Amino acid sequence: QVQLVESGGGLVQAGASLRLHCAASGRTLRDYALAWFRQAPGKEREFVTGIDWRGGSEKTTDSVKGRFTISRVNAKDTTVSLQMSSLKPEDTAVYYCAAGKKVVDTKGGYDYWGQGTQVTVSS
Repeated sequence: QVQLVESGGGLVQAGASLRLHCAASGRTLRDYALAWFRQAPGKEREFVTGIDWRGGSEKTTDSVKGRFTISRVNAKDTTVSLQMSSLKPEDTAVYYCAAGKKVVDTKGGYDYWGQGTQVTVSS
């Protein structure tokens, strides 16, 4: 079992940058594929980006390519981050990190979820 806790959300203006963190407890994150999802009000939870450092596979949704990057934060592999740049109002959502067996772009493919952190981008 692994417990995930997101942090770093907030209110920013369009064009700004923000870095989210996902801290794990229970097990090291190197045992899992990691992903970030987001859910805007009234919309389905959607895949943003994911990576599996065990095999090197990585996926990123087209709308954030070149702007968002997922990465390790520490050598113990207990924290990963989502660096978000050139933020747009349409990036406003609750952002969730998730852990699973492999990188897929469907929420059903992940076994563990954090509680989410709100990101609001004003125009």
